[in-house]
Amino acid sequence: MTADCRFCACPLTLELIDLGPQPLANSYLDPSPQAVAAEQRFPLRVMVCEACFLVQIEQAVPPEAIFHRNYAYFSSYSTSWVEHAGHYAAAMVERFELNALSMVVEVASNDGYLLQHFARHGIPCLGIEPAGKCAEAARARGIDTVVDFFNPDTARRLAADGVAADLTAANNVLAHVPAIAEFVAGFPVILKPDGVATFEFPHLLRMIAETQFDTIYHEHYSYLSLGVVERILAGQGMRVFDVEPLATHGGSLRVFACHGAARHGETSRVAQTRQAEAAAALDRPEGYGAFAGRAAEMRDALRLFLDDCKARGTRVAAYGAAAKGNTFLNYCRADASDIAFVVDRNPEKQGRLLPGSHIPVRDPAALRDERPEAILILPWNLAGEITAEHAYVSEWGGRFVVAAPRLRVL
Repeated sequence: MTADCRFCACPLTLELIDLGPQPLANSYLDPSPQAVAAEQRFPLRVMVCEACFLVQIEQAVPPEAIFHRNYAYFSSYSTSWVEHAGHYAAAMVERFELNALSMVVEVASNDGYLLQHFARHGIPCLGIEPAGKCAEAARARGIDTVVDFFNPDTARRLAADGVAADLTAANNVLAHVPAIAEFVAGFPVILKPDGVATFEFPHLLRMIAETQFDTIYHEHYSYLSLGVVERILAGQGMRVFDVEPLATHGGSLRVFACHGAARHGETSRVAQTRQAEAAAALDRPEGYGAFAGRAAEMRDALRLFLDDCKARGTRVAAYGAAAKGNTFLNYCRADASDIAFVVDRNPEKQGRLLPGSHIPVRDPAALRDERPEAILILPWNLAGEITAEHAYVSEWGGRFVVAAPRLRVL
């Protein structure tokens, strides 16, 4: 049965890539036979709508199955991401003249990693976060946080309680909602007449150009271009007035939007980004045809490297129990016989197993204890940060390796 586009409802017939049945990328397992036996896998096939060109997962897993109380992603464990949030807060305070009379609302606020910077500026702020453990961590930082999924009903309840935002932030959440138009419909409800809504998301332009197939997992229901986001926002009476390219997550886009009648004028960067997307044929089927073949080449290169290490007796570990790494490992059919362990700073993941591959997760101190010869960096977009923090691996001749956008020994 053909699925329909979750934005425009047209039938989906153009396949971008089929990564096969995969577990939920952030569902880490307890190291017990029962937990391993109970693990579920879901189809991970990505389609392109040839009517509106929203790129999307064909079969959606309900958000409640993903963003549950035990959801294990905590933003604050990435030093560079917290710094990114700090730079964002400082820039927004200056550009939009935010002060103690302003209000900042973040949707999908996680553990308070971003709003803490606004709080330090003395600006009132509110987080909205569905994962209970993340919300608890935010409250421990003094960030007022509502535990709920954001939608028009949530927005109306907040507005009735007097919440009116000068700025809303939604970083890496627009792709995480199945009913994307309904989700966006909540923002104009809580936004002041001249308020600004910012959205950050991995840019489809970069994903296609650099074959970033490992950014695909069930949490990411959509893969977004500016053109598609403009259409979705316009349907809710909002318009884009500025965009900013970002280096985060392998290449992201920050979109600035407002009410249709707001005073913000459109910058030249909007037209430039539209032109770049058109040049890449993101508004035509031919823009998507070579992606799956290039991903298969990357998979085969990592598989060959792991097999060669095994044949040579080279011990391989990995750094970063990241969702994107789980997609890559499961697509490559890698497991604990290929990679002895993975280290991660997040104690919520330590002592557990990666989904699908069942590789054990340990504290980063295990690198010094075990001295593996090769360390595969799974969150390749953070390779600079990781290699700088763990330069000591050279003491025993250890080498870091990344598999994307091509296999490299660093």
